[in-house]
Amino acid sequence: MADVATVHLTEQSFDETLSRQHGLMMVDFWAEWCGPCKLIAPLLDEIAREKADAVKVAKVNVDQNQSLSFKYNIRAIPSLLFFKNGQLRDQVTGMTSKKDLLSRIEALA
Repeated sequence: MADVATVHLTEQSFDETLSRQHGLMMVDFWAEWCGPCKLIAPLLDEIAREKADAVKVAKVNVDQNQSLSFKYNIRAIPSLLFFKNGQLRDQVTGMTSKKDLLSRIEALA
């Protein structure tokens, strides 16, 4: 189920979206076949809705956007990359808690 607060990025839209994003953007690198990705997705949707004023949440399907996975050295999924004003500032690989994600967002805000 797509969430209006979450944007789906492709190789074509990634750089443009990142350059237009002032502030914090959290990008979820995921795949349809990834169990942990499916588990963390509802948390990311909650954060996208609850913290819309603080962070933009985006998703990149690694199977459809392999050059982005290569560019950001994504070797395991889910991988969450935190960009502030277009610069990579933090990264989480694997499952994590909503509390951890919120504390990372607050630290970068």
